[in-house]
Amino acid sequence: MILDYTLADNTIACIFNGPMDTEAINTLRDQILKKLEIHEKINIYLEDQGIQYFTLYSVLQGIIFPLQHHKRFDKVAMVTDRGWIHLLSAINSSFIDASIKNFTSEERLEAMAWITSYS
Repeated sequence: MILDYTLADNTIACIFNGPMDTEAINTLRDQILKKLEIHEKINIYLEDQGIQYFTLYSVLQGIIFPLQHHKRFDKVAMVTDRGWIHLLSAINSSFIDASIKNFTSEERLEAMAWITSYS
């Protein structure tokens, strides 16, 4: 399940729980593409609040899609307690022109403040 909410006009904010499968990753992708029709660059806030499992497709899309749009992201906040997701976002930061920052679940308010602040 994806809960989408608004933090700022140029920001996509999603909380995930349940499976991170084809449907979930395609929903996120569609939301990002819709926002990119309006804004040259966007911010993305992603929070893991109990993802049950990840499919291989969702992991691959989580790597490939940002690379395809690497110049269109300004900031990405990853909120999760899973170390391997933090590692993947650190690897992505080498290939994406965005500022990517990892936060733990306890730091979620800090993450929201950071993603909505002006650089």
